[in-house]
Amino acid sequence: MLISKEIKFTPIPLFSVDPMYYPVPASSAIPYWYKKTNSYIGSNTKVYNHTANEWNQTIKKCIPVFDALSSGYIIPTYADLWVSNNNFGKKIYSISNRNTYIPVHDFAQAPYHPASTGEPYPKLLNPWGIKTPKGYSCLFIPPVHHSNTYFSVLEGIVDTDTYNSGINFPFVLNDPTFEGLIPAGTPMVQVIPFKREPWKSTIDLSTDNIMNSERLMATKFYDRYKKLFWSKKEYK
Repeated sequence: MLISKEIKFTPIPLFSVDPMYYPVPASSAIPYWYKKTNSYIGSNTKVYNHTANEWNQTIKKCIPVFDALSSGYIIPTYADLWVSNNNFGKKIYSISNRNTYIPVHDFAQAPYHPASTGEPYPKLLNPWGIKTPKGYSCLFIPPVHHSNTYFSVLEGIVDTDTYNSGINFPFVLNDPTFEGLIPAGTPMVQVIPFKREPWKSTIDLSTDNIMNSERLMATKFYDRYKKLFWSKKEYK
């Protein structure tokens, strides 16, 4: 039996966070679009197309997509954020929680970043310290396949077994012209803990492993990857 590792989210005293905006397992924050999607095109009934040799499955039957959006934990925004322009057309970010503020990184700190909009990079202050077991770090990414259409954080990795203070998230607006409200509870960042291990890469020109997988795949009509290769992931 596998023993669960524990990730701890500890509130930083500077912040005031309502419990409805606490971090949650990503599996309990599945986006609405995914829930709304039927498992099969046109209905929720499985139909086999003999001519095309395929099923009428939708993205909801794709296990790699499900694993991506349900892995790790979601930290939502804990207060309303208002975005407006000043007289010079530059963005101003105001947060409703008066105990905190929105600092910015100068544009010159990352002028060639592919996500750059030419504006300074605003930074969401994270109200949580994060602690993982020895040897484990955390990958911080925009919530995968999620419903945050407002902004995307810049990805990063932190060794959360040794560093447990605030981890803040520079971000860019997905629409650089956006002005208005970004509501509290918006999925802010996806946290995926992982074990640090040394790796090396090789180029294997043998096709034995590929052919073995193909032979196995040929034994099933549907849900081949899920039935033959997939391992369930747990984040609670």
